[in-house]
Amino acid sequence: MQLTGSLLLLHLFFLASSIWSKTEWVFCQSLGLMLHWALLATFTWTAIEGFHLYLLLVQVFNIYIRRYLLKLSLVGWGLPTITVMICRVVGAYGKYTITKNSSDIIVAMDLCWFKTENENSIHRAMRYVTVNGYLGLALLFNVIILAVMVVKMRQLRARSVQSRGRVRRKWKDLATILGLSCVLGLPWGLAFTIYGPLSLAGTYLFNILNAFQGVLMFLWLLSITCKSIQEEQKSTKDFTQSHLSS
Repeated sequence: MQLTGSLLLLHLFFLASSIWSKTEWVFCQSLGLMLHWALLATFTWTAIEGFHLYLLLVQVFNIYIRRYLLKLSLVGWGLPTITVMICRVVGAYGKYTITKNSSDIIVAMDLCWFKTENENSIHRAMRYVTVNGYLGLALLFNVIILAVMVVKMRQLRARSVQSRGRVRRKWKDLATILGLSCVLGLPWGLAFTIYGPLSLAGTYLFNILNAFQGVLMFLWLLSITCKSIQEEQKSTKDFTQSHLSS
């Protein structure tokens, strides 16, 4: 819920920053701060999701943490807040102008983000560290978590000697890995491919996958919920039958 909430705020603030980029300087600075905060919150909650999945699927035992949700919330919302406050103090936010040359036509777009006008080396460093560096660390952590979960999944499958339904099980495992990749925010890694020879394809894939990240997460969580309901109904039916037969 925290992750989906941060995603919702990210989309809302992105739209607001695009629509009201021509407004007063102070208002645009505030929108840029909120957009940056929502982006960092999304990255942080994807990393927290990886940590949570590690506890549930890998460590399993002795995972009780006192006031667990409160501590996660302090990290998930507090760390982005501290980061954007530091950027606000150095005056990094403002109007960000994106220009692209296409067939001798210059296309420009304004966005309330890190300012490009009167930008100095400190502002540029803050942008790269708090966006590219922050994203890189979150992705690296989640890639490691996903690799650990894949190894754990293979170990569990190796213990099963039954060959019935092996192909179907592989498709289910593949769907699980794709769902986990979406929840862990791995499609955000395509942001590093929008520069260089793969810029066009990377840009399209990045926008399509991340625009539908919320939808894909909803479908994945819906499938898990339906599966748990079916298993609960099956266990209840088995218990009722055994109780009646006895």
